[in-house]
Amino acid sequence: MNKLITKSLIAATLAGIFACSTPPDKLGSLDLIKWRGDRGGCNDVRASLEKDFKSIEKQLKGKFADDIGDLLGRPDIHQLGERNQKFYVYFLSKGEQCADIKSKSSAPKVILKFNAVGLLSEITYQSRPL
Repeated sequence: MNKLITKSLIAATLAGIFACSTPPDKLGSLDLIKWRGDRGGCNDVRASLEKDFKSIEKQLKGKFADDIGDLLGRPDIHQLGERNQKFYVYFLSKGEQCADIKSKSSAPKVILKFNAVGLLSEITYQSRPL
């Protein structure tokens, strides 16, 4: 019984340490601070980071939605789909969304699709309005 309590305390301590850690500044060649700082792509910083973003796609796939949110920052648009799917939308450049995030925007965007258990399963790019 004491071993079970000890293991539980160690697990809880480790979970607490990792839960309180700050997200990294870089992932591969992607500068996450610049990415997170360009909310809605309105400063056109993300446009210059698109190549770096594409280079880390494999590292992102399979991560949980909360972990992606920590890394990339709060999505510009968060949509719920059928069968508990979730979509995070990050705009890559300035567009109609900068004046009103609810307006349909043809600005380039990256769309992250999460499956029913919350794992990132697909990354797509599009310019047409959602």
